[in-house]
Amino acid sequence: MNVLEDKVRQKDIQQFQSDLITWFEREQRILPWREDQDPYKVWVSEVMLQQTRVETVIPYFLRFVKQFPTVEALADADEEKVLKAWEGLGYYSRVRNLQSAVKEVKQQYGGVVPSEEKEFGGLKGVGPYTKGAVLSIAYNKPIPAVDGNVMRVMSRILSIWDDIAKPKTRTVFEEAVRVFISKEKPSEFNQGLMELGAIICTPKSPSCLLCPVQRHCSAFAEGTERELPVKSKKKKPGIKTMAAIVLTDDDGQVYIHKRPSKGLLANLWEFPNLETQKGMKTEREQLTAFLESDFGIQAEISDLQGVVEHVFTHLVWNISVFFGKVKQVSDAAELKKVTKEELEEFAFPVSHQKIWKMAVEAAGVYNSAAR
Repeated sequence: MNVLEDKVRQKDIQQFQSDLITWFEREQRILPWREDQDPYKVWVSEVMLQQTRVETVIPYFLRFVKQFPTVEALADADEEKVLKAWEGLGYYSRVRNLQSAVKEVKQQYGGVVPSEEKEFGGLKGVGPYTKGAVLSIAYNKPIPAVDGNVMRVMSRILSIWDDIAKPKTRTVFEEAVRVFISKEKPSEFNQGLMELGAIICTPKSPSCLLCPVQRHCSAFAEGTERELPVKSKKKKPGIKTMAAIVLTDDDGQVYIHKRPSKGLLANLWEFPNLETQKGMKTEREQLTAFLESDFGIQAEISDLQGVVEHVFTHLVWNISVFFGKVKQVSDAAELKKVTKEELEEFAFPVSHQKIWKMAVEAAGVYNSAAR
């Protein structure tokens, strides 16, 4: 018998299930994706909730399912509109994968989200967590759905000291949840674990005295609840210094640029920008040379207007912001000219939304039209 099996054997699993599910059915938060068990809506919510807080997701979810209420609606939607609906949530590969997957659901499964592990798990972007969450919540399948909240809860319940930052550790928790999960109410069980981790068994200050499964918790009994889970620190993100420019012409139209179809923030729109280098040339001089060499644009460029910082998980962008007026254009095919009103239709990353807000708020530069 391995260590995990020994720890599991010591628990009253049936009572744990009862305590957790009873608490969840009584105390669960009222959330829009819990109004029914529509597999499509559950799927959308779970994709949105990955690496994003519930409070942030709620208004996005409501707008998204109003605009794309069914598998067919999302499958047939223009990608530009889908990205715009996702604008501000970040991690845009999530929604691109979701749209690719629902297209497959429409073509291969008649628009019905498949209920079997092999079929649903084979769709683009559907990993072990999404598979377990959607199939357990929507179809009552007893499949583990292990996210950060669940790993934290189970590490304390079973006193598991494996580093949760290591990918292989997830399988340890999947094994544990597979043993603990209720076969009768897997939807309530999995949601109960997630809910417990979100509002009671929190990372730094767990509310152990309010916990419905406190009597089952090894960490509480041992006084180690604040030491678990074990999680090694990530490397510090790299820093990239950049310069961006909000360029307008005499008609007040704005020049924007579409990012490549692959890589970071793929297919989103941005203002012309470049990575700057330390050296003899100032950022403004580098920006001037960049506009001429890449777009054939000569422009009158302002002084530095401010700096926008945006933090990714692995990278920090420090963007120096300039405003400019186009004087001459020879070849700006890579740029698109839009009115301020049309700008509303394009999806921008948060960093460039901040840049536009800076431009809008700059006295005497733009009118009060806002994004």
